[in-house]
Amino acid sequence: MSYAIYPSLIDKTVVITGGGSGIGAAMVEAFAEQGARVFFLDVAERDALDLQEKLRDSKHPPLFYRCDLRDLDALKTTFADIAARGAPVEVLINNAANDDRHEVSDVSPAYWDQRIEVNLRHQFFCAQAVADGMRKLGRGVILNLGSISWHLATANLSIYMTAKAGIEGLTRGLARDFGAHGIRVNCIIPGAVRTPRQMKLWQSPESEAKIVADQCLQQRIDPEHVARMALFLSSDDAARCSGRDYFVDAGWYGG
Repeated sequence: MSYAIYPSLIDKTVVITGGGSGIGAAMVEAFAEQGARVFFLDVAERDALDLQEKLRDSKHPPLFYRCDLRDLDALKTTFADIAARGAPVEVLINNAANDDRHEVSDVSPAYWDQRIEVNLRHQFFCAQAVADGMRKLGRGVILNLGSISWHLATANLSIYMTAKAGIEGLTRGLARDFGAHGIRVNCIIPGAVRTPRQMKLWQSPESEAKIVADQCLQQRIDPEHVARMALFLSSDDAARCSGRDYFVDAGWYGG
């Protein structure tokens, strides 16, 4: 397939959280191919270093930072170091998340807090970390990654779905608060994406067939399809898009 090239993304400074594998890695690669300056954060060091090596011949080789986004001091330090490299962040993609399954009866207060930290809290504080630089520029893009899961009421994911539903509210709030400064904020909602992690969860032929049958498009979604939506929303082509949700789910209406 042939994909669009976005001249407005050339040389832009882009930060992607959870960029070492899965959807995040596809985004790192897609933005690097557009000629953007990409910085990506993750705790999965081996995968991230392999990706950094794979893309070392890019116009701007992506740079990996090991950062646990639950540690707000480390988060601030990481974003300060990126800013010190000479260009304010122009695009932030809040992708990091973890969809651990859980039984309601097994959830402790500590586990609840940890899941909210992993899946929701850092999106706000990453946005806070880049906001001043974007205000000074008079422009910027923040993309938050939601999930189809809470729209489908998926079993054994109540905390994750709470966080992901909250991300859609966060997106609207930040879009309103930042809009006067030319900063656009949107939410991308992936469907059943064929990442290595998800393929372990949906590995039987029966579950694969059920997903495809429940989608309007009878095709599976790959990480690059989500990355292509991120490219569009980050580019000047989406200059009047803000405060909205953009589904990349092949029209998945099943349960």
